[in-house]
Amino acid sequence: MDLALRGTVAVVTGASKGIGLAITRALAAEGAFVVAGARSPSPELEELVRSGTVEAVSVDLSTPTGPGELVAAATARGSLGVVVNNVGAAHPRLTGFLDVTDEDWITTMNLNLMSAVRTIRAALPTMIAAGRGSIVTTSSVNSFLPDPTVIDYCASKAALTNFSKALSKELGPLGIRVNTVSPGPVSTALWLGDDGVAATVARAAGGDPDAVAERAAKQAVTGRFTRPDEVADLVVFLASDRAGNVTGSDFVIDGGLVTTL
Repeated sequence: MDLALRGTVAVVTGASKGIGLAITRALAAEGAFVVAGARSPSPELEELVRSGTVEAVSVDLSTPTGPGELVAAATARGSLGVVVNNVGAAHPRLTGFLDVTDEDWITTMNLNLMSAVRTIRAALPTMIAAGRGSIVTTSSVNSFLPDPTVIDYCASKAALTNFSKALSKELGPLGIRVNTVSPGPVSTALWLGDDGVAATVARAAGGDPDAVAERAAKQAVTGRFTRPDEVADLVVFLASDRAGNVTGSDFVIDGGLVTTL
């Protein structure tokens, strides 16, 4: 299926690894030119840069100015057609709510929510002028599936999904679509890294990270984590005109983990 993205300029945040890297790779494979933002490029992202279809921008997206710098690099390449807000982080804390400081809350909100707000704010003038555009944001099943071990992450993702839905109502008449994708556990460092969820839980309980990850995977009816490329395929479809009348929607990709309607 041709997604008609050839020649489109796209921005992807949090693009050096995991879901963001997979989205960058998938957009580039569809012929888009991707301006990929991350604090530092990974070897995998640098390989995509060498292909000539990706520009890597080293930027701290949690700062007030970082998102604007990234968008400016993209608009220098042409009219911006796609924005993918993917940057985010979760820090499991097993000692309870009282140990989540104001600084923790502010850090989480800045990266998970305000980076998207600022990126969209910077990108909208060029999209409005063109009368078209697609904004896809990586949220999480935790936006509606609260977990006290990542309470600040859950709150930030709930705010992100709500923000995106509200914004879709304003921008739809202007030809700009806004959607979110909500993954469950994905086989990335957030879950499987040295400081990821599985390792954090295992250290606290004196167990094995692989066993923790296996138990989490079995909670999905498919019995496994989602792969980053599977999230990327969904994001790229939503970014394309093949989803031209889809806006204000949230798409869950969790292997059937969430069993409610």
